Amino acid sequence: MLQDLRDTPLADRRSRILDAAERCFVRSGFHRTTMQDVAAEAGMSPGNLYRYFPSKDAIVAGLTERDRSQVAQDFDAFDTNDFMASFARLGRKHFQDEPREKAVLCLEIWAESARNPASAAMCAGLEQEVIRRLAEVLREGQARGDIAATVDPQATAVAIMTIGNGLFVRRAIAPDFDPGREVDVAIALIGAMLRGAVPFERAALAEETAS
Repeated sequence: MLQDLRDTPLADRRSRILDAAERCFVRSGFHRTTMQDVAAEAGMSPGNLYRYFPSKDAIVAGLTERDRSQVAQDFDAFDTNDFMASFARLGRKHFQDEPREKAVLCLEIWAESARNPASAAMCAGLEQEVIRRLAEVLREGQARGDIAATVDPQATAVAIMTIGNGLFVRRAIAPDFDPGREVDVAIALIGAMLRGAVPFERAALAEETAS
């Protein structure tokens, strides 16, 4: 049923469309979802939808920007006085509290980015933003003496991002995914990295020697 959204604020209308697109992408996949599907899910005509988002790429851009805003909020709320508790909260939020469909959506967009340069650029931009904010947090921890001086903040931020991406994949596709246990393992590994127990430089040297 089409709904009259003329009295709805613009931001709310765009958010409604993005929510509808998320449901469609998770249910049918990115490529099988049409703009008409998104319009129907959002309760509006296709013509009205195109006023806000002219293409699926534009919808992905909107979803990415919304994720970027959420990333900023997450890091603004990060408590540098207790790194491990803050990492644990972030882990539980993304891999336990939020619906599994969010992880499925990530995989759909990542798969599209392997074929679509525009999507690839958006995903890369968001990933680099997360890595940048993580590295900043780690440098603050080093300055306070809470993180080992031998830790490379940039390399560690990339490693944390890699762990997080792996958890997204497992949550999306692994029937035996246990968020409580697997987040605990990830947090323990991050803790070891922050204590300097993972020698990135020696690992890189070993790879160069082997090659």
